[in-house]
Amino acid sequence: MLNAEGVLDEGLAASVEEAVRAAAAEEIMPRWKQLAAHEVSYKSGPHDLVTIADRAAERRLTTALTALLPGSMVVGEETVHEDPDSYAALRGAAPVWIVDPIDGTRPFIGGETGFATLVALAHRGELLGSWTLAPALGLFAHARRGGGAWLNGERLRAGSPEPGAVLRVACSHPDYTTGAQKRALRALWTDGVAPRSCTAAGLEYLRIAGGELDAVAFTWELAWDHAAGLLLVTEAGGEHATAAGGPVRIAGGNALPFTAARDAGTARRILGLLASGSGRPGAAA
Repeated sequence: MLNAEGVLDEGLAASVEEAVRAAAAEEIMPRWKQLAAHEVSYKSGPHDLVTIADRAAERRLTTALTALLPGSMVVGEETVHEDPDSYAALRGAAPVWIVDPIDGTRPFIGGETGFATLVALAHRGELLGSWTLAPALGLFAHARRGGGAWLNGERLRAGSPEPGAVLRVACSHPDYTTGAQKRALRALWTDGVAPRSCTAAGLEYLRIAGGELDAVAFTWELAWDHAAGLLLVTEAGGEHATAAGGPVRIAGGNALPFTAARDAGTARRILGLLASGSGRPGAAA
């Protein structure tokens, strides 16, 4: 399933796709637009929602994915909420499945289409595989390290923004940012940049990989929100980097904010603006 170099084979990748589609078809979509009030609850606060569908889909994926790769671990959003220590598996020696059963729980609850199931496979901090399913939109994207990124069977290529074009950037919503983060992000409101608040993170990464969005600027690093999308962008030819200039580390400890972008030049431009807003050395290129 993984060769000596840790490369994901096509058979395992296809089996993961089947598991993701099954979880969505049997645990998520039957509950879309059908949730009762008692099937929605809060976790850490009013912006942190969870539904019966999130929990059921994560349980199903945990069982299926660990069976596909014996000895592997799962770091899932809902499991980590119940057992924060389980997040440490990202720094261990075993392969780790990183699962967000419903990325975009709020739109899912509202009966909107902007939600997705995100799965990534990592080993010793290296992303090996990525699966993004937006069932209400009919979109399925996947990537393997070194094997490119694909959407509904078509190769994804992020490309580069047109010279002089206004950069389209999705960034963390102000409701979820500190004062210092707000100051950094505020620097994106400048000539040549058109920022907006992020929707579901997984779908924003998909837009970058397909050239529909130029960059993101995010102030949080929870692996389940970012792992699948970061590999998708990378395999489509894009770039990601933190405020310190290095690539995003899935296990955490990154200098924030970070960006993912269609190309290296755009990533440098966004990081320069964020640095100027933070009062750190560096200027927009």
